[in-house]
Amino acid sequence: MDKVYGSAAEALDGLLHDGMLIAAGGFGLCGIPELLLSAIRDSGVKELTFASNNAGVDDFGIGILLQTRQVKKMLSSYVGENAEFMRQYLSGELELDFNPQGTLAERMRAGGCGIPGFYTKTGVGTVVAEGKEHKEFDGETYVLERGIFADLSIVKAWKADPTGNLVFRKTARNFNPPAAMCGKVCVVEAEEIVPTGSLAPDHIHLPGIYVHRLIQGAHEKRIEQRTTRKRETA
Repeated sequence: MDKVYGSAAEALDGLLHDGMLIAAGGFGLCGIPELLLSAIRDSGVKELTFASNNAGVDDFGIGILLQTRQVKKMLSSYVGENAEFMRQYLSGELELDFNPQGTLAERMRAGGCGIPGFYTKTGVGTVVAEGKEHKEFDGETYVLERGIFADLSIVKAWKADPTGNLVFRKTARNFNPPAAMCGKVCVVEAEEIVPTGSLAPDHIHLPGIYVHRLIQGAHEKRIEQRTTRKRETA
């Protein structure tokens, strides 16, 4: 099966529909599937739920879909850096399922492994645990968290081969693998597609069995908060 497509729009063709749940990889603006997010915006699909570490910034990442009012709900662990997100949430236009960072990653991983739920101590006694089942194990209280089973996964890889084996670079490796695992269909954008067999097996972070469609593209790679200091005088 040929997994390589010519563009983000082609790779998403036939996969998008209103009201779907999309798992998106990345951390801040690092390793986000920016090309696929732009194609989703251009498709006009709406009432979307996104499971993602964050919502990008106002004019980049998932933020571009907030601007066009295509997102109904966010499952996130960090929602800073985005004024439009804050405005929509505080005005009641946007739903938010707030997750501790590790819990969100594990919910994605659990979905990818076919695990419907798991118990964790994280969040017990806080608003995160309100309305959720609690259970005691060995005298300690745990809260039940559900696995995430997404309609679509969109992730960004550093390198890929045509069969979909993926390598992620540094920080991009945290949420991209579990996000890729939990979707019924996984679409990947890669900085570079290398020949089959050129990736050492021990260097592959996600096997191609999880990947259904793949594109290569040029990426902007923005910096979320650019911090500089004045050049020292000689």
